[in-house]
Parts: sequence; structure tokens; C-alpha cells
Amino acid sequence: MQTQCTKQTFEFQALGRREVVARFDGGPITSDAGGLLLREVEQHTGILRQLAGCFTDHRDEELIEHSVEELLRQRIFALALGYEDLNDHDQLRHDPLLATLVGKQNPTGSDRLRERDRGKALAGRNTLNRLELTPRGADENSRYKKIVADGGQIESLFVAVFLQLHRQPPKRIVLDLDATDDPIHGDQLGKFFHGYYKSYCYLPLYIFCGDHLLCAKLRPSDIDAAAGSVKQLDHIVKHIRQHWPEVEIVIRGDSGFCRENIMAWCEANNVDYILGLAKNQRLQRILGKELHEAKQQFEATGHAARVFKDFTYQTRKSWSRTRRVVGKAEHLRKGANPRFVVTSLSSEEFDARTLYEQEYCARGEMENRIKEQQLYLFADRTSAGSMRANQLRLWFSSVAYTLLQVIRQFGLEGTKLARARCDTIRLKLLKIGASVRITVRRVWLSMAESCPYQRLFATVYANLKRRLPQLAPG
Repeated sequence: MQTQCTKQTFEFQALGRREVVARFDGGPITSDAGGLLLREVEQHTGILRQLAGCFTDHRDEELIEHSVEELLRQRIFALALGYEDLNDHDQLRHDPLLATLVGKQNPTGSDRLRERDRGKALAGRNTLNRLELTPRGADENSRYKKIVADGGQIESLFVAVFLQLHRQPPKRIVLDLDATDDPIHGDQLGKFFHGYYKSYCYLPLYIFCGDHLLCAKLRPSDIDAAAGSVKQLDHIVKHIRQHWPEVEIVIRGDSGFCRENIMAWCEANNVDYILGLAKNQRLQRILGKELHEAKQQFEATGHAARVFKDFTYQTRKSWSRTRRVVGKAEHLRKGANPRFVVTSLSSEEFDARTLYEQEYCARGEMENRIKEQQLYLFADRTSAGSMRANQLRLWFSSVAYTLLQVIRQFGLEGTKLARARCDTIRLKLLKIGASVRITVRRVWLSMAESCPYQRLFATVYANLKRRLPQLAPG
């Protein structure tokens, strides 16, 4: 990667009689050669091309050097490759490999209009931030920020991509809901203190189906964890049933989503649910016999004991009807640990133990996906001043996650890394050093011969070529 930095020499500990000296003067070398796999995913699926269709560009066409799709490719590929900050792009814009991923016909940037831009094929931070900072009402008369995002279309895109990535409709799907904290360290709009998380934060709502992200909605934290869930579920379920009218749909969430409006909506729309139910004195009295039995089993064996009870229950005020509840009477070394779930699924379909241990507890995997996005795809990099800009940052992170999920689903299938996290995929497949040589007819990448994952790379490449559905031909 070429830079404008002064060439500094770094002298390290000698290797015997040899000096060890380093400089950033290797010429066009990239550390991200594996990013070509991301480009392969995009060429087949057109995810970023579809995302670009969610933006309206009011800029003068004659003055544009970077299209909306190119800006989105640059921003989101960089997130997938581990570059979280817009400031990084003032150096990344020199990288001929990233320019190749973006689709620049001249990856060297030697044909840029302005002399000061020559040698920089890509956009800098001040151009890229227009994606995030353009206000909703901007038009062709606005001064600088004229690229307007349609939030409703972007929300629909995640569901559309999920549907496109399935060749056959599944018989049954489970939609997991959860909320998490997104800490705030500045004076962003929507800043509130959350008592449970003991910090100023946002409270984004996530909806996943397995590993597939369907919703990432940024919200202030001065609300109930379930606020807005019915609206998002209604949108997602209607979209899914337009394409898969026969699919069975189950909603799953912890006790923060055990709300009358959610359960009533599910019952009215032929959607099943399994939701955690916060314990109270009435529920613990109902489970009293089983709690005593679990305690006796623990005292006799010294091992954790579980006893389940299946019963019907209705709150005194908040619920509109009686519903099935499964209680888990568990006794651990630290004492009793009762838990409850409420469900619309019948006992004929799932007995109490199976319902709790296999159906409900499986929701814990969604928490891993949320952590994965926040820790490794920078979903919590919401430091812009407005909620709108931060929501776009969350969506960009979500699209980057989706691209890596496609590699995991199709490229890594059948390998030891079939369940690898995004950071592992990045480290072993994308972060490959290579020298870049550009000729009239080719972009040559000479990748590091010492890369220990060459066979894995070849397998993923072949899998993507063979298995990826062609969703959006160029």
C-alpha cells in the first residue's frame, strides 16, 4: 500500500551478525488479499448492489468520481476487513487491492481528475461520511451532503437477502429477539442512562433467524426492551410469508419480551412463541412440590437436579387469557434456581423438558451472534452526533456481518471452520499479505507462500464458486 508518510527506519534486535531493519517502503503490498473472497460473494449475491438501491443520490452526475455503490463497497468491505474508523480510509484509499474490491477500473488512481487525488483510487473520509451524515430531507439544492438513505428499504433488504440465500423454503424457522447495550461515551442524540447496564447507552433491538441477521434497530435506552418489537415482527413475518406461505414461524425471546401485545399478536397471526417468564411468588408456589423434589435429588446425588412441571397460568391483570407455562425446578450447589417459560406450543408437540432444554435454551446462540457483531464488526461504533447517522453505522456493520455469514454458510461448509466466528474468518482467510502488480490486462496478486491456510482458502474459493446462488447478476 503506497502512503505519503516519511519513510522511517525501524531497527530491531539483530539476528546473529545480521541487522534487522524495517521500513514502510515495499511498494504496492496489501495485507488483505483474502478480501477477494468478499468480492466473490458480492459478485454472486449483489448484496451491496441492492443496498445501493436504498439510497437516492442528488449529486451532479458530471462531478461524481465515486458512485454510491462504490462508496458502500469501500466502507463495508473495510469493516469486514477490520477497519472500523473513517479515518482509516485516508490511508486505505491508496490500496490497489481495496480499489479492486470496490470495482475501480483503474486501481492505481492515476486517472483521477484532480492532481492532488492522483494515486488515490478511493474516497477519503470526508467523502465517505456523506453516506452517514446526509439528513433525511436533503436534495439537489443541499450544499455537500446529498446522498439520502431510505431506512425502510434497508430494513427490508436484510429479510430479502435472507430469503434469497435459501434455495428451498424451510418447513420451520425460529426468530430470536434480544436487546443489548451499546455504550455511549459522548453527547450523542438519544443518550440516556440505563440502570441495568449502569451506563449511558443505546438499546438496539436484534432479530436473528439462526445465524442470519434480520433486524438491527437502534433505539434510545429509556424504553422497555420489547418496545417496537411487534412492528418489526409484523414487517418481517409478512415479508417472509409472501415468499414462503406455508412456513411455520416461532418467536423466541427472554423474559424481557414476555409482553401481552407480543403474545396477542402472535396468536392473531398464526405465529408460535416461546418466551421467558419472570418468576414471582405465585409461580414459585405452583412449582413448590417440584422444587422440593429437585432439592432431595441434589442432596442424594450431589449433582445438579432438574424437575419440570407443565401447567396453565394467567396473570391477574396483564394477560388477556390463560396460557401454557413450563416451570423448571432446578437445585444447584448454590441453591434453588427456578425458571419459567410461556409458550403457544402444545404438549403434544414438545414435552416440558424438551421445550425448555432444546427449544428455549437454544436462544443463547443468538447472544453469541450479537457479541460477534459488536466486538468484531464494530456495531457499537456509534459515536456520530445523530441517531440517524448511528443507525446507518449499525446497518453498515450488519451488512458486513451478512457478507461474512455468507462465507461461513457457503464457503466454509464442511470444513473445520464451519462454525467459526467472524474474527477467525478474517484472520485465517482475509488477512493474507500479497504484493499487487497491475498490468494492462490483469491485476496480479502474489500471495504469501508461507500462509498456513492455503488449502482452506482454496476450499472456500471452490465452495463459493460452486454453491453460491446467483442472486443479482451484474
